[in-house]
Amino acid sequence: MTEKRTVRVAAVQIAPDLDSADGTVERVCRAIADAAAQGAALVVFPETFVPYYPYFSFVRPPVLAGADHLRLYERAVVVPGPVTEAVAAAARANGVVVVLGVNERDHGSLYNTQLVFDADGRLVLKRRKITPTYHERMIWGQGDGSGLTVVDTAVGRVGALACWEHYNPLARYALMAQHEEIHVAQFPGSLVGQIFADQIEVTIRHHALESGCFVVNATGWLTDEQIQSITPDTGLQKALRGGCMTAIVSPEGNHVVPPLTSGEGILVADLDMGLITKRKRMMDSVGHYARPELLSLTLDNRPAAPMTTTATPVTAIVPSPKAEADHDDAQLLQLAR
Repeated sequence: MTEKRTVRVAAVQIAPDLDSADGTVERVCRAIADAAAQGAALVVFPETFVPYYPYFSFVRPPVLAGADHLRLYERAVVVPGPVTEAVAAAARANGVVVVLGVNERDHGSLYNTQLVFDADGRLVLKRRKITPTYHERMIWGQGDGSGLTVVDTAVGRVGALACWEHYNPLARYALMAQHEEIHVAQFPGSLVGQIFADQIEVTIRHHALESGCFVVNATGWLTDEQIQSITPDTGLQKALRGGCMTAIVSPEGNHVVPPLTSGEGILVADLDMGLITKRKRMMDSVGHYARPELLSLTLDNRPAAPMTTTATPVTAIVPSPKAEADHDDAQLLQLAR
């Protein structure tokens, strides 16, 4: 009889520090320790949580967003760098797998990036959101297929997507075809209102059912003071409330524990990994329920690069003895003149 395997996971819904990237990282490290103290082996944070999600881009026109955009550049995360070192140390010290969303800076561009740290602190996946959504396209560049990868970790096979990437069925299928056991979803939270929370719930529950895996989803949270600091317009402030759905969903599409839809907190749940087989016994979307001879996916997982170089072999030219003698004669003749 197969031994029952249980994995305790944590989904974190807290507010970032809008004034300090270091302050947000400190909150991340404290939450990792708090979750680990509750027995969690996997800790998940919201989308681009460090230094913060660019909420300003949703409520301000581009002509007024320049200063905020530049500030985000200044506070963004370089990978590898001090932020990844701090989070890796926290993961290693607590023996937990950590999935963190960051604004990554790569020279002159920012990216919506998901980082997966294994329990020994190794960064085992860095992936970029393949298509930023709506207002986000003014902030981030596009990722590539190299990030559509499921990685082996101390808690099992982990895949990740950010926000509306979950509306790209082929991106989800790419992870399903790699047999993810725990899918990590990340959304910004404190955005759009209740309709956003409802959409998140439908989306993650459907992916759990379709893929036959667990989904651990984290959304962010903004305090009233933070919302007021982003915009003084009370009408626009409504667009920065609601939209929170931190949740943990089973392969059968059920909430393992009640979701967290407001305020700060850490959602903790035990995952019975045997439910994956129970679900896939009846419906395995990439196995006995698939028809690859009719429908299949081709993934270009090569990293995109703005330039590639082709090395041209250089052949050494060795002068013949006669050429050397002619050269010497020419030099003597020149001196004689």
